[in-house]
Amino acid sequence: MGEDILTQTYYGNTVADWATSLAIIVAALVVGKALYWVCSKSVRALTSKTKTMLDDIIIDMVEEPIVFAICVWGIWYGISRLNLPEETHEWFGGAVQALIILSITWLIARLLNSLFTHYLAPLAEKSENTLDDQLLPVVRKGVNISIWAIGLVVALNNAGYDVGAVLAGLGIGGLALAMAARDTVANIFGGFTIFTDRPFTIQDRVKVGSYDGVVDEIGIRSTRLRTLAGTLVTIPNSTFSESAVENVSAEPSRKISLTLGLTYDTTADGMNKGLDILRQIVAENDHLEEKVLAGFTGFGDFSMNLTFIYYIKKDADILDSQTEVNMEILKRFAAAGLEFAFPTQTLYTIPQSGASAPAGNA
Repeated sequence: MGEDILTQTYYGNTVADWATSLAIIVAALVVGKALYWVCSKSVRALTSKTKTMLDDIIIDMVEEPIVFAICVWGIWYGISRLNLPEETHEWFGGAVQALIILSITWLIARLLNSLFTHYLAPLAEKSENTLDDQLLPVVRKGVNISIWAIGLVVALNNAGYDVGAVLAGLGIGGLALAMAARDTVANIFGGFTIFTDRPFTIQDRVKVGSYDGVVDEIGIRSTRLRTLAGTLVTIPNSTFSESAVENVSAEPSRKISLTLGLTYDTTADGMNKGLDILRQIVAENDHLEEKVLAGFTGFGDFSMNLTFIYYIKKDADILDSQTEVNMEILKRFAAAGLEFAFPTQTLYTIPQSGASAPAGNA
């Protein structure tokens, strides 16, 4: 009875044939899973003991594509031994070839990404030139896109598609695509402008439009800024070619301008003493440049004004330096008896002739 069931035919194949093919497919999946486990446990334990990282990278990157390829091959072998229409076999054969090629493409892309991450990126960080830090992410994305594009073309060709006709169709639709993607093209050209003109580099603080932050990443289409508030803003590269960009990090020094108002009872000697104090503060502070501008610049509504301009060095902390200068001004002006003015008004009243004061109540 059991033999009769196994010999019964369904869709051109016996039950035994269907069962054997299913067993082959299940066995391929089991072998793939077992191989993945062996690589994850045993092989990685061995490679972790070596001094080089290359073997760890290779094992980590190849295990999943290889397991995927084994599973695909097992499924193809299990189906190929069945008696199916020729068109079905051809379709499965082309699909398997395409999947195997995509698996190889996946393997190559993962290996190159790991090499970029573990070898090229640390070298770029150690170098003093910032150009490689900007170009590395762009090159990485370009290589990755190129590998997948080539793999996809080869996979489609092996699957039986006319790749030439597909590419020709893409060429015909290229004009319409370009018209629809004008902003993307503008952003790409903006990215090339950033790389050629180099108005800023990674980790520079820039101001563009209403944004003020540190450049976190420069891409082909957009640039990411980490704002002073800590948020991440993605700005299209075309913005940098169309708008004025202020590179704060490129400034040689930070100019600080103050207006100090002294009371009107301050004497000429007091004003000169105030100017001398301001110059001394700059001369004694290592965080400030030697150049300083200080002068008696005008008579205000309620104060006599001293204009004080000084420059903080590039590597100094701007907030701390301003605090030091302001504290010294406060201390030394107070010690010298120089008082700061605040808004005041003096009102004069003229009594009217013949007017008598109101009588008070007894």
